[in-house]
Amino acid sequence: VATPSGHIYSREAIVQYLLTKNGELKKQKAEYERRRLVVENRRVEWEEKERKSRQETFMRKDQGAMSSSSSTSTALVLRNNDDASGGGAIVAAAERGSASSTGAAATTTTKEKGQNSLKHVSYWLATSQPAMNGGDNKADGDFDYEKEIEALPPPPPTRPSSPMSGAPLRLKQLIPLHLVREGADDGTAREGKRGRGDGGNETGRVLCAVSHKTLTTQPTVAIKNSGQVMLKSVFDELAKPTMTCPVTGKRFKEKDVLELIKGRSGYAASGEVVARKYNPTLT
Repeated sequence: VATPSGHIYSREAIVQYLLTKNGELKKQKAEYERRRLVVENRRVEWEEKERKSRQETFMRKDQGAMSSSSSTSTALVLRNNDDASGGGAIVAAAERGSASSTGAAATTTTKEKGQNSLKHVSYWLATSQPAMNGGDNKADGDFDYEKEIEALPPPPPTRPSSPMSGAPLRLKQLIPLHLVREGADDGTAREGKRGRGDGGNETGRVLCAVSHKTLTTQPTVAIKNSGQVMLKSVFDELAKPTMTCPVTGKRFKEKDVLELIKGRSGYAASGEVVARKYNPTLT
């Protein structure tokens, strides 16, 4: 079979490769979703913690304001009801109000100190666990959602990539080819897979479906709808003018022509040679 990039593979090998890669991608996707869910859960917990913290701060401020207003109203009532006692009643009421405010503040401070000491001693509690800082300038317990997401590894691709080109590849994109091979004993051309014990062994060399010339490093094309492989020179001469396959007689379009990646050899002429460094010699 051939891929859209023009590389030829064994059907069994490429199908096994795609199945293995699909299994690996499923595991990678599950791991990525798990790590993403951990970040989302941390975000929800941090938002809930911030909401409770703001609520507690508001309640403390509100209680302080209520205690101050109640002490002031008590002093005013005493002054209106008892004009004879004069400043003594007012001073007593003010002292009681300031004492109640001081007591409430002292109670809050003592409670906070107790919670801080509990965090140091009871390290197994959820509230005593250390929190990751979003940066150097962040306070303890702050959460930066964007940085947490950026720290995650990139999501895995949805499809496995081609072994040679790296492009996404699906099973239905594979193009079946009918390769004509050369027989070793009787010299006749055979079509299909390499076989043994069927009236003549095959050398495995692939021939042009039209000219029966051995295909090595020559430019080669394949017709997708018929699966025939032939030399590009033969294709340009016999098939391209009529847009008809010379072997099967099927008509094809320009998009059905696939140029195959030609093989390489030890000779420089078989591939693209680019000089990267010039070393002058003394002659």
